[in-house]
Amino acid sequence: MLLHISDLVKKFDAKEVLNIPQFSVAQGELVGILGNNGAGKTTLFRLCLDLLKADTGSIFIENEVVNKTDSWKTFTSAYIDEGFLIDFLTPEEYFYFTGDLYEIDKMQINSVLNDFIPFTEDEILNKKKCIEKFSKGNKQKIGIISAMLTRPRLLILDEPFNFLDPSSQIMMKQLLLDYNQKYSTTILLSSHNLQHVMDVCSRVILLESGHIIRDNTSINDINRNEIKQYFENKA
Repeated sequence: MLLHISDLVKKFDAKEVLNIPQFSVAQGELVGILGNNGAGKTTLFRLCLDLLKADTGSIFIENEVVNKTDSWKTFTSAYIDEGFLIDFLTPEEYFYFTGDLYEIDKMQINSVLNDFIPFTEDEILNKKKCIEKFSKGNKQKIGIISAMLTRPRLLILDEPFNFLDPSSQIMMKQLLLDYNQKYSTTILLSSHNLQHVMDVCSRVILLESGHIIRDNTSINDINRNEIKQYFENKA
């Protein structure tokens, strides 16, 4: 397994916000994590990226415990929120900075950026302005592109459809599907939007109050309707 979680518990003060006894993701899976606000989606991703410390349990990436080694960072990339951006850089400077971290030169970065030109819609590149001057939607695109530039084996995206207009959401879905198929990249994404996840992911995890209450390893009309019913009952 590329990613494995064992006996993971996270608390904030005395409140338990995540409790996952066992969870694994194989290389090449495209996994969507669904849940309402407070379900624990972002906390889970931050633990996987060693941005938070677990109270108990371990997270393994390629059999290495994430908080005890840095080896997994060479093939893992993520975009969680605007905190991942460097506001005073232009998008190009930020992309080159990302490339430097993974020892990818500017020529290679420029070549890979060509794949994202339709997604940028001529609103990001060559604008000669800092990231802080862009709209939330374009900041979201910049963060996602930066995470995908290095063609990681493991890609983690928290609410990637946030702030995107409908056309960009459609392109985002196709971008993820193509990326997963072309590079066999394992993708974990979270969303509040049931339809987006169903359109993209081959496996869907339902998270409630920090617990995995459903794990659909294949998506069909029956479990689509069951998951839809779950959220309708919560409304």
